[in-house]
Amino acid sequence: MTTARLHRGNVAVVIPALNEALRIDEVVSSALDHCDHVIVVDDGSDDATAEIVAALPVTLLRHAQRMGKGAALRDGFAEARRRGFEAVVTMDGDGQHRASDIPRLIEAANRHPGCIVNGARLRKRGTQPWYRRIGNDFGDWGIAWACGYRLVDSQSGQRLYPASVLALEHVPGEGFVYEAQILISAARELGCGLVSVPVETRYRSADSDEQFRQSHFRLVHDLYRITAHVTAQVLAQGDIVGRYRQLRRRPPVIDDPGNDLAAPPAATMQETG
Repeated sequence: MTTARLHRGNVAVVIPALNEALRIDEVVSSALDHCDHVIVVDDGSDDATAEIVAALPVTLLRHAQRMGKGAALRDGFAEARRRGFEAVVTMDGDGQHRASDIPRLIEAANRHPGCIVNGARLRKRGTQPWYRRIGNDFGDWGIAWACGYRLVDSQSGQRLYPASVLALEHVPGEGFVYEAQILISAARELGCGLVSVPVETRYRSADSDEQFRQSHFRLVHDLYRITAHVTAQVLAQGDIVGRYRQLRRRPPVIDDPGNDLAAPPAATMQETG
């Protein structure tokens, strides 16, 4: 469990990037406004992503060919561990996440030591395409069953991982499956809970002139892979009914001080039994 107080100097931002030339300069520069260290993992881009990042004061790791988001995150986490950071905040390279939310994730992590902190897209959800909302809700239900506690926005790419989670070895799953599995592995192996900090949902819409590249997440293909993987995890644990009853006793923990979405401090699964 993380014991050091987190701050912008001991938390690294890890950004997996695949063909992000449209907004990667803005994403990295804004991340540097809130954290001193940024690690970008270029996952075999064939546009100008790597060249743009190379001109910025960050650490750039490059894959010679596309290996998937899971591999990019693994390499970013390994680099952060090698450099001795106490935690990592992940962000996508397409501009969907606001770097200004990074301090809120760090503050929540300090209030809930040892927990993963999730930037949950709960604000302005009306801008999220309906099919993505359905996919997110379905994913939350299945991943919660495997983790043993309820959660919201399990597919968010903006998360804070404490050092204990970064140190987990042999977390299975590739691509977007890895982001689901790391929640499951952290819950099972470390008793690690999840705390959600409400952030704004940001997609291309008629009400905004912001431009976002098309998502790399393929709803049917990737949701099927996540579902099949998580279902196997749930079945392997056994006692399906008992575990479902268990997760219903553990409501989502939402950290939003001063607002209606606020919830009491999170306990780890080990503490709640």
